[in-house]
Amino acid sequence: MANNSFFLLFPTVLALITMFIILFNLFTLPEKSFTFYSNPPIPRLYLSHRNLTPPENRFSDKEAGREGHNLSHLFESPQLGLNGNSVSDKDVFHDRDIFLEEFTEMNKTLKIYVYPHKKNDSLARNLFPIDYEPGGNYASESFFQIALMKSHFITSDPKKADFFFLPFSIAKLRHDPQIGGTNLPDFIRDYIIQISQTYPFWNRTGGADHFYAACHSIGRTAMNKAVHVRDNAIQVVCSSSYFLAGHISHKDVSLPQIWPRKGDPDNLASIERKKLAFFAGAANSPVRNKLVNVWRNDSEVFAHPGRLKTPYADELLGSKFCLHVKGFEVNTARIGDALYYGCVPVIIADHYDLPFADILNWNSFALVVTTSDIPNLKKILKRISPDKYTQLKSNALKVREHFMWHTFPIGYDTFSMVMYELWLRRGSVRIQ
Repeated sequence: MANNSFFLLFPTVLALITMFIILFNLFTLPEKSFTFYSNPPIPRLYLSHRNLTPPENRFSDKEAGREGHNLSHLFESPQLGLNGNSVSDKDVFHDRDIFLEEFTEMNKTLKIYVYPHKKNDSLARNLFPIDYEPGGNYASESFFQIALMKSHFITSDPKKADFFFLPFSIAKLRHDPQIGGTNLPDFIRDYIIQISQTYPFWNRTGGADHFYAACHSIGRTAMNKAVHVRDNAIQVVCSSSYFLAGHISHKDVSLPQIWPRKGDPDNLASIERKKLAFFAGAANSPVRNKLVNVWRNDSEVFAHPGRLKTPYADELLGSKFCLHVKGFEVNTARIGDALYYGCVPVIIADHYDLPFADILNWNSFALVVTTSDIPNLKKILKRISPDKYTQLKSNALKVREHFMWHTFPIGYDTFSMVMYELWLRRGSVRIQ
């Protein structure tokens, strides 16, 4: 009987001793052992969009939906920068000084080797350089490659190269009658086999210091038979969603999708913008359908499915906020459209790995609204104070230059920013 009592009491005694030890540690550990952050420190390299949307620019259904609820507190919490110091949303860069210093170094040192090909090759028309002016919705791919070939980053000596460019054009291959979408994966597979057997550079790193550029989402399926390209090489792509398995945000580079335009609209800073928010486009996704269904008949939030009867540019110029809404993919040209016309972008595209996210402080010139918050969109936008809107608009005008293409690189334009993103990803280990 005594033995049975012992075995019944033993677990209880053991639990009490364990609880005592836990309580002792909690109340005797020094205070400095516990560190709490309102926002976690952001790592120096390879930031993802997930780190760049603190509470002040991300809204929840609960908070945005309360009638009369004051959201001003959402714009007051500090964001921590690259060095752990507080960064104001007045700053369009996470750290301007670091960026400018490293950008100068990148301009001096970065070298790219482009795999050559014979001009009489039957598929040479699908390899760069190209001899026409890019246009259309996916022009970013061609603009990048043209600018690269004209830049001082190109070297003819592969021993000096930091990166190796794979010069195939996804945009051209998808329209080639010999290849098209069906045979595109075979072409990529065969091309990688060819360069890996002809040159030693792919094999020594497994492709980690190689990159290609693509703006159409078919570039993702093009790698289905060359998974080592998708997994190892740097993908400079427009369809950059960290929700998809084919995109690795700390490895790949988000390429802005920008519709090519020339010149500048007049008086962007002084234009009177009467419309609160604007969207127009094909209702080709559940997100866009939801937006149109909720706001189709609203007098302040203009959500139009399909083509407009009025000029697209006039609508952008007349709106305070311009909506970038996920379609087939997270990316569209609407961020570039908004910035070009001095309109504050509102991104409604969950999981979008935003371009230049480890350089630019998106919270300073744009808003990110989750798709679940579409019914609360007007409340969210109207609760932004005039001073806050003025700041967002001013910063949107400041970052315009980073979202523009030129056939010959200029200043800190899109091409130069992409090259800086590549430069941040240098340093792969080479096995000789």
